[in-house]
Amino acid sequence: MTKTDLIIIGAGPGGYRTAELAARRGMQVIVFEAAEAGGTCLNCGCIPTKTLCHDAESPLLVDGSYDDNARLFSQAVARKQQVVETLRQGVETLMQQPGITFVKSKATFADSHTVIADGEEYTADNIIIATGSRSKTPPIQGIDSPCVVSSTELLETDTLPHSLCIVGAGVIGMEFASIFNAFGTKVTVVEFLKECLPAIDSDIAKRLRKQLEKRGVEFFMQAAVKSIDGNKVCFERKGKESAVEADTILIATGRAANVEGLQLEKAGIDYGRQGIVVDDNMQTNVPHIYAIGDVNGRQMLAHAATFQGIRALNAIQGKTDNIRLDIMPAAVFTQPEVASVGLTEDICKEQVADYTCHKGYYRSNGKALAVDAADGIVKILTDNAGKIIGAHVMGAHAADIVQELSALMNVDITLSRLADMVHIHPTLSEIVQDIAIAAS
Repeated sequence: MTKTDLIIIGAGPGGYRTAELAARRGMQVIVFEAAEAGGTCLNCGCIPTKTLCHDAESPLLVDGSYDDNARLFSQAVARKQQVVETLRQGVETLMQQPGITFVKSKATFADSHTVIADGEEYTADNIIIATGSRSKTPPIQGIDSPCVVSSTELLETDTLPHSLCIVGAGVIGMEFASIFNAFGTKVTVVEFLKECLPAIDSDIAKRLRKQLEKRGVEFFMQAAVKSIDGNKVCFERKGKESAVEADTILIATGRAANVEGLQLEKAGIDYGRQGIVVDDNMQTNVPHIYAIGDVNGRQMLAHAATFQGIRALNAIQGKTDNIRLDIMPAAVFTQPEVASVGLTEDICKEQVADYTCHKGYYRSNGKALAVDAADGIVKILTDNAGKIIGAHVMGAHAADIVQELSALMNVDITLSRLADMVHIHPTLSEIVQDIAIAAS
């Protein structure tokens, strides 16, 4: 049996970055990975989709023929793979640094202190589970049709479909809708809920949907998929049955925590439908076992996994930190981009007695007009003391604007204090300052 200080199961952003930090702090770490280093984000999630998002902005796609766009799509897929392989090699190199042992094998629990991989036993004082998530498959009749794919499978194709039907209008569905629409594919989205992006401020989500509709994406909202018949998605909407035919059907109905096969029962770890149950230190009911990232179902974001890992490591080592896991920025890399942090206006209406919504528009910003990005909006929500409690943006570089506001929220900045902070001219972030000045 091999003994070490810390075992980490999973080498995604949470796993490998926690391992790196632990090793730098003098711990001996063993990291297990059943698939590829880098996890879902690097191999079949954040990085490949964002690479395609970038290539979907090529001006060569405007009014291009199918053959031309198919050629550009094939080139984009090849570049995507190069980016993934380069970054994966970087993670593998990171896992070779002193203090880290990287075992490319599936690990399962034998008991609360022991895991088994390839017949070998390993034990540690503390264990962190970071096994991520997988695409969730709903129980739809005919979902095993050959033309039905998950996001992972769609990322692997280098053939541009003439038509694509996306079941689900969450982050994954909307990003793929934006990408394939840009490449000239006929895109249809079928969504059960009233609006797309349910976790995003509904005003911003509606504006994004309208923008995509102008680009040619067709939406069927409040539509319940009943079955898939070959290449046909059959659904019911407003009491009427309808169907959409497509070359490819993407199921984008969310993700599920990877808990199967870990033998969590043998370790006595509590888990449920959402994932492994943890406290605010990412500690499970078994005191020396922690779960970070998608597998605990709290916040399915790569950067959330990273900082949950730091929090767990700090708890293990008895260190305190100022990480605000309640302030978690997020972005959707559509065209146009959407990003948010903090409370939505929908939540404020329900939970905040006295809030104010402040808006600023890209069309009034010099940089936005100069770079032909006049379509966009910034919403900042404040409480009755003027403290920023939420920010939501649709437009060019939305993620960068929200990141500034997220940083300020971490130190409880008020809008009046933001008004006094000098911003570079000309920049899109001046929209934020203009909102603050107008409110002061």
